[in-house]
Amino acid sequence: MSAYTDAELELLLTEAESDLAERKESLKGDSPTKAREAVCAFANDLPDHGRPGVLFVGARDNGHPSGLAITDEVLRQLADLKTDGNILPPPTLTVCKRVLAGAEMGIVLVWPADSPPVRYRGRVFIRIGSRRGIATAQDERILNERRRHRDRPFDVQPLPSATVGDLDRVRFESEYLPAAFAPDVLAANQRTYEQRLAATKMILAADAPTPTVLGLLVLGVRTRDFIPGAYVQFLRISGTTLTDPIVDELEIDGTVAHILREVDTKLNSHNRTGVDLTSASTERRTSHYPIVALQQIVRNAVMHRSYESTHAPVRVTWYDDRIEITSPGGPFGAVTAENFGRAGLADYRNPSLAEALRVYGYVQRFGVGIAIAQRALSENGNPPAVFEINASYVGVTMRRAP
Repeated sequence: MSAYTDAELELLLTEAESDLAERKESLKGDSPTKAREAVCAFANDLPDHGRPGVLFVGARDNGHPSGLAITDEVLRQLADLKTDGNILPPPTLTVCKRVLAGAEMGIVLVWPADSPPVRYRGRVFIRIGSRRGIATAQDERILNERRRHRDRPFDVQPLPSATVGDLDRVRFESEYLPAAFAPDVLAANQRTYEQRLAATKMILAADAPTPTVLGLLVLGVRTRDFIPGAYVQFLRISGTTLTDPIVDELEIDGTVAHILREVDTKLNSHNRTGVDLTSASTERRTSHYPIVALQQIVRNAVMHRSYESTHAPVRVTWYDDRIEITSPGGPFGAVTAENFGRAGLADYRNPSLAEALRVYGYVQRFGVGIAIAQRALSENGNPPAVFEINASYVGVTMRRAP
């Protein structure tokens, strides 16, 4: 991240709608409080600009100089924005005096925080266009995920209310370990049960055997006791709207491997296949949907969804003319709404869960699931899948082949 040139600062100074700039005529009245709220909002960088926000002191709302003398005392007051203990964690900022639009101004450059959310007196402030506001629960979740992206991922965080007894040891030793390691490696391994769990990130550590989110998703005896949203809601509707009759309904929970096996069974049972005996010398079989496309989208949904701070399931709703799949949690990390679905581009909200699904054979290559699904739809005669991307969920609609 770099600072701004004088020309760039003058441009920001006059951009009334910019969410990277705020102006104060002086530090009188409630301006010091408003300045701290602005610093907090810039540090949170909810729009994810990745660039410093700028607080101009000595400027009116229209960007014209207010005539404030930028003395050493003014600069000291601005430096106190960081050190007076009201903004936590303390933001990274610099204070300087610059000549802009022919007048002196105090400039506070605030860099995006590495560990958001940042709070001012216990409240999380964000920028909403050119204005400040208090973050909603959804805004805070996005900021928390941004921190997780930089720190320890959520899927290897411990769940203190769980114990090692909540993990299925038989499943771990007879199913997961043989899939993850070669037989000779397992035979030569003299580690204890707890050491093996720790090595595969199913618990925090051998001497602190608290199950992780991953451990409960992969080995949990009663996963939803600890992660309430860890299930798939399947609906088959006879019609084209949610108010039409439901002909099949199932909540599919358990370990992720069990969930995906059961979802595969449901998808296959409802996916009708037609046989064409007349248009060619050999029979031609076609399905309403290519099963590989359905599998790729559902597996992506289970793998990439947010398991944090939500009780919402992955939803698979099968109508007569389309299938809709929704996954809690928006794009993560390097994946944005703009580049979503680009082959080879991937980031992982749950990197260890992604590895576990690879161990089980549900993921072969990372970053190509959507491309595989789109190709399968095209080859089957279906329209391309349509994605709805926002901050709280990802929705996919696949339409039936003609």
